[in-house]
Amino acid sequence: MKEKFKDKVIVITGASSGIGKELAVQLSKFGAKLSLGARNEKKLQDVAEECENNGAEVIFVKTDVSKKEECKNLINETIKKFGKIDILVNNAGITMWARFDEIEDLSIFEKIMRVNYLGSVYCTYYALPYLKKSKGLIVGISSLTGKNGVPTRTAYAASKHAMAGFFDSLRIELSDYGVDVTMIYPGFVSTDIRKNALGKDGKPLGESHIKESGVMDVETCAKLIIKAMAKRKRELVMGMKGKIGLFLKLFFPSLVDKIAKKAIESGKT
Repeated sequence: MKEKFKDKVIVITGASSGIGKELAVQLSKFGAKLSLGARNEKKLQDVAEECENNGAEVIFVKTDVSKKEECKNLINETIKKFGKIDILVNNAGITMWARFDEIEDLSIFEKIMRVNYLGSVYCTYYALPYLKKSKGLIVGISSLTGKNGVPTRTAYAASKHAMAGFFDSLRIELSDYGVDVTMIYPGFVSTDIRKNALGKDGKPLGESHIKESGVMDVETCAKLIIKAMAKRKRELVMGMKGKIGLFLKLFFPSLVDKIAKKAIESGKT
């Protein structure tokens, strides 16, 4: 695995916690050169220091991916430091937990779409010229919700479906340039994203509504993503339940809807 990432310049958004942080830490052990972006500068610095302690060369750039200029700055700072980009990991994201008919603040939809979808578009746009030169890899961290709708996640599902459509289309456009696109579809992963989920009033909930003990740990999730990156896979659907769900959707879509509804209502995955 190490030879796949040694001296590769990898940009990771949402790198201050969760999947992004774990990807950075694991890749730092493989000799990658890392450019880390996130809004929380203090946490980002801590992650960068941990990666440096593993022997990696790292820069961190305070980045709100919902803002075009900050995405552009992240890419520019990466080029200033390393002179190239080999892999872009679009990981930054936010979620929600509210039925559509209970939402009091419709700006939830705008905020989630700007971060999850447009943030990926912005970073990819500014990184693309360098990825073409390196015949690099674009990674989109989506969700099983990007494959199938889930109650209480209308805005989140919409943003993740948008990501899937964008990157699937872009993959075809880039096929003659040697640039690959890998889409990642995790199920529930044990991170703080659900504690920061937006409620019906548009404010963070501060707690998870899922039984965290029954979900995939972030270390395993990151390992699976890195394996998919090394193979430059088209996509990775995580978990047997996720794979079975997609298969069932082809023939029994109503059944999958019922399963999704029951899973959310019971707090299980």
